[in-house]
Amino acid sequence: MEKRLKITVVGAGYVGMSLSVLLAIKNKVIVHDIDPKRVETINKKKSTVKDPDIENYLSDIELDITATLDKEEAYQFADFIVVCTPTNYDDSTNKFDTGSVDQVVNDAVTINPKVTIVIKSTVPIGYTALLQNKYSTDRIIFSPEFLREGSALYDNLYPSRIVIGSNSESAIKFANILKESSKSENIKTFFLDSQEAETIKLFSNTYLAMRVAFFNELDSFALTKELDTESIIKAICEDPRIGTGYNNPSFGYGGYCLPKDTKQLLSNYESIPQTMIKSIIDSNRIRKEFITEQIVKREPKAVGFYRLVMKEGSDNIRSSAVLGIMKRLNQRGIKTLAYEPLIKEKKIFESEIINDLDSFKQQSSLIISNRASDELDDVSEKVFSRDIFGND
Repeated sequence: MEKRLKITVVGAGYVGMSLSVLLAIKNKVIVHDIDPKRVETINKKKSTVKDPDIENYLSDIELDITATLDKEEAYQFADFIVVCTPTNYDDSTNKFDTGSVDQVVNDAVTINPKVTIVIKSTVPIGYTALLQNKYSTDRIIFSPEFLREGSALYDNLYPSRIVIGSNSESAIKFANILKESSKSENIKTFFLDSQEAETIKLFSNTYLAMRVAFFNELDSFALTKELDTESIIKAICEDPRIGTGYNNPSFGYGGYCLPKDTKQLLSNYESIPQTMIKSIIDSNRIRKEFITEQIVKREPKAVGFYRLVMKEGSDNIRSSAVLGIMKRLNQRGIKTLAYEPLIKEKKIFESEIINDLDSFKQQSSLIISNRASDELDDVSEKVFSRDIFGND
């Protein structure tokens, strides 16, 4: 019987949680996180994020997975350490804050000098090479993830491709671990330079943001000209060169990845001529301003925001597009409130959080819903949404 590898996953968000479950199918996995609640949750065989597949695997399948707050315990005997910590974009420095990754790598190299470190966190282009030079090792590898919130484990089980920013022996071994844990066969695998792998990640997400921005601008045009957005998009997307992915209008792209990744890519251009990348970012801001004006035209007495999460099946409100609209309405002196069961606070910005859905409906003269919901069918005359196709 083949020896089970010891793999440590650092960070228990969507990326870390889904990878931990995937790798624990055939390996011994330790999850290291700084949040005691997350560690306790995992040790109870529960998921730290909202993802049906993760929840089902933890409850129904025997997985070798534990969690700890102790980095010595997590790093000391690991064959691989997979870094899945957050790298938020810092507008003051125009780059990702890689402090959490820096700390993990430094601790890992100190505690376990022979370990292979795989960075799954999104990083600036050139970052991995700097670490390799700093620690004089080729055992620091960048391998981007391409996951959707709410479907992260599914996307790990059936990956669109595997990208590894190295062709070292340990890099090939890690790629094989991912393949063996997945349910797909003949997965396209790319072994590249680390900067090429980092570039793939940022350009992939920026392209998705561009798709969202394009169809949002189409919708803005159709709304202004009183045209049928749905019919226009359907006919356009019948062209196989265009296709139907990411063609459902929204209030703007948001979530954890697209806003920060587009900004990071733009900052990497520096002296390189470009207009499109900046335009994608500008388009998202303009869309939120356009939607705000559409709301103001309706002269609502109280604007209610139904859910602040980005999409169905997610529990993430970070950088949600509706938050930008909420702020703009607050600045215009328009009363706003929100229904969001995931928030325990009584207020967000200047908006009161209403926990009772019926009360929320009664108090809202206009209800803003980024994605349609059956819960609003009884007040459909109050609802303003740009969800044309009823999907993400």
